[in-house]
Amino acid sequence: MNHTQITITLKLFAAYQEAYKVPELQLTLCEGTKVSQLLETIISQHPELEKWRNVTKFGINLNFVPPETILKDRDEVVLIPPVSGGLNKFRI
Repeated sequence: MNHTQITITLKLFAAYQEAYKVPELQLTLCEGTKVSQLLETIISQHPELEKWRNVTKFGINLNFVPPETILKDRDEVVLIPPVSGGLNKFRI
């Protein structure tokens, strides 16, 4: 089966940046990948991030999005863990 590949930029913050030791990653994924599946991949590579799974918000191209959002080629994605005094005022 021929799967089309997409490339995204993943911006890392807080615990995610600490785990990867870089501020961003360029990733190649299969077309049709959901942002929640990207989080699964990140957690599988760094199991210490498991504790952030249920509290992480997703952003694509500067907009908050639900977990089932499909990624597109050249998207800029952020995984946003809770931050002290931070994003609680934002709503999806």
